[in-house]
Amino acid sequence: MKLFFLLVLLVCDIFAFDISSSTVANGKTVLIEFDKQKDTLYKDIVFNKKRYKIFLNPVDKTKSYVLVPISYYQKPSKKIVKIEYLQNGKKRYKRVFIGVKEGNYKKEKIKVNKSKVNPRSKDVKKRISKEYNEAMRIYNHITKKSYIDSDFILPIDSNITSAFGTARIYNGSLKGYHSGTDFRAKMGTPIVASNDGVVALVKKRFYSGGTVIIDHGEGIYTCYFHMSKFNVKKSQFVKKGEVLGLSGKSGRVTGPHLHFSARVYGVQVDPLELISLLNNRLLKDKK
Repeated sequence: MKLFFLLVLLVCDIFAFDISSSTVANGKTVLIEFDKQKDTLYKDIVFNKKRYKIFLNPVDKTKSYVLVPISYYQKPSKKIVKIEYLQNGKKRYKRVFIGVKEGNYKKEKIKVNKSKVNPRSKDVKKRISKEYNEAMRIYNHITKKSYIDSDFILPIDSNITSAFGTARIYNGSLKGYHSGTDFRAKMGTPIVASNDGVVALVKKRFYSGGTVIIDHGEGIYTCYFHMSKFNVKKSQFVKKGEVLGLSGKSGRVTGPHLHFSARVYGVQVDPLELISLLNNRLLKDKK
């Protein structure tokens, strides 16, 4: 549901913004756009005690935007977004409310090697912790420029075998949720970059196997897991559609496939919903 707010405040304070939805499910993303206003500079928003920078739209410089990622673990509630801006040099703010609802995600049972469910080795646990911390440092780094100048594409043309948000029950034990979207991919299928960006990580990891992470700038990352071969290196700039490597069955898997996921400001979100939101709203003038 698209809502448009035009608030006329005292002292001729004109504040105009467009919000993608005022009600959103956990694990999804909200986009807020701001029209260019004379003597007005949009700065940041504060949501869940975390600060998010408002950036210029990468394809339409007359507008600014901010993405508000809703964690999968966010309980149904009414949340406040505090929008901070400068008008005629004076600090001002406005509050916007977002309703978070339950996503009602499905459950699925998966059988994998026991060592991948409850690793007991101290060395393995140390490795898992190290890899997690390394990834979170990447996701929480906000590159201030955007590498994006056109719409996103899917990393592979294939059927979806498991959707984002599905509760994962490994060998009879609930072990969290599916943090991305799985695509059917036989061994050796080329995997391409969803959009322009810089390769932030190329590594074989315990759970995600052969992993490539792309930084698209301004807090947006896409991730490609379980790969069997890499065609790119860390810090390399890649263009949309460029082959990152080949699909595989490395890490915690039951067979070959591609796990595709996305992060916004470090928060895991539904990658396909994020792409749809960006393509149909933020990047619509370049489609």
